[in-house]
Amino acid sequence: MSIRQATVEDLIAIQNCNLLDLPENYQMKYYLYHALSWPQLSYVAENSQGKIVGYVLAKMDEEDNSSPHGHITSLSVMRTYRRLGLAEKMMQQSTQQMLQVFGAHYVSLHVRKTNRAAIGLYRDTLKFSVHEVEKKYYADGEDAYAMRLQLKDLVKKPRGVVEEVNQLAA
Repeated sequence: MSIRQATVEDLIAIQNCNLLDLPENYQMKYYLYHALSWPQLSYVAENSQGKIVGYVLAKMDEEDNSSPHGHITSLSVMRTYRRLGLAEKMMQQSTQQMLQVFGAHYVSLHVRKTNRAAIGLYRDTLKFSVHEVEKKYYADGEDAYAMRLQLKDLVKKPRGVVEEVNQLAA
């Protein structure tokens, strides 16, 4: 198993993963938009034969300029490859890039209120918190948790000479 940055050549396999595993599906132009606009943010998981078995599709939010932040558009791992830590690793790679490349302050995502496995991953493993409930967010009328992960908490600020001297003097 390996995780790598997604490429345009992966988009058909990513769409296939999405169609097999998720009720929310996208047209190819939406995947292409992500791949061309934010190539650093989307990742795929491959099995030992090179087949894509999972992906994270991510972007930077363009609507709110006051606080740069990323958004997880879609995350999926094929059923037979779940519980191996692939989703966690892809999410960590994507959020790290949001912080390092784009200076994101936080990452947002939506998850169905009934998707207990995903909520557990986001809340318990990745430390996202529920920001609000969005009523009837999904096409079938189900509510979504709008969740966020603050990235500033993950930044280790470099210490300068003054801080080093003050630390030693204390």
